[in-house]
Amino acid sequence: MAHRVTLITGDGIGREVVPAAQKVVEATGVAVQWEEMPAGEMAAEKLGEAVPEETIASIIRNKVALKGPLTNLVARGWASPNVTLRSKLGLFAQVRRVRHFDGVPSPYRGVDLIVVREAVEDTYAGVEQKVGPDAAVAIKFATRAASEQVARFTMEYARRLGRRKVTVAHKANILKLTDGLFLESARKVAAEFPDLEFNDRMIDNMCFQLVRAPLDYDLILTTNVYGDILADLTAGLVGSLGLGFGGNFGHAVALFEPVHGTAPNKAGRGISNPIGEILTASMMLAHLGETAAAMAIERAVERVLKEGKVLTADLGGRATTAEMTGAIIAALNQP
Repeated sequence: MAHRVTLITGDGIGREVVPAAQKVVEATGVAVQWEEMPAGEMAAEKLGEAVPEETIASIIRNKVALKGPLTNLVARGWASPNVTLRSKLGLFAQVRRVRHFDGVPSPYRGVDLIVVREAVEDTYAGVEQKVGPDAAVAIKFATRAASEQVARFTMEYARRLGRRKVTVAHKANILKLTDGLFLESARKVAAEFPDLEFNDRMIDNMCFQLVRAPLDYDLILTTNVYGDILADLTAGLVGSLGLGFGGNFGHAVALFEPVHGTAPNKAGRGISNPIGEILTASMMLAHLGETAAAMAIERAVERVLKEGKVLTADLGGRATTAEMTGAIIAALNQP
């Protein structure tokens, strides 16, 4: 029986890399019935809504969605489509994974990191106000319920994937109430998982440690803003933002998306790296219970990058999106 998955192509290079990921999924032989729905810039312009209710209903009905990057439309009068999706779907945990592949230029070999980001609270909730004509305030907030919820998800996720250690990144020495509550909640939940090594780092020291010795870390739990920053930093460690992949998780639904943005300067040129979206689709397949297909995709990507014959510009080559996609599909069929 085919898996029903909501598909959001997104904006910019999403219109190129999402179809590439679909082709790779289809090449695994896993049956997926895609239900394509609008969201983002095109939806806002054509329908007057960046995230139509029909799209939300589709994801709730199917419980799983694959999406490309969406344009931030806040400056144009719409709420952020990504924030809207997370809010309306109750997606409280955002997972970002990066790993180094042989053949990709990077001083760091063997890196395989996961960042879990609390996705509901913090200043990214967008609660701001003007204070007179020349000042503004953004409100950072944290609740025990949300902090413990994402901490428990993280510990269970680490255990399920066989990860050995969880590190909490925070700034509780200065933000004693908000980050302090987050750290306190994480410590409380971690006590229920004695099989996992648990520690914490100040966010500034966390960034330093990741650049100095990334192999010392395994899975990082952090707040909304810090998680957004660390996702890009860790992608830099492995050589390209185009290699980062991940998903957003709630109690009932999961929405999978790459780390990279819409890259409008590359859109429509057929030169974008599709690997982030392809590995995102692999994570989606693992979530659907199609573990063998998910592992096959990751091995195919590994083989193509190690051979180094077909590389997009961000990886030092000249291959097109279509050529990279074709090479990964061909690698899937190799013994």
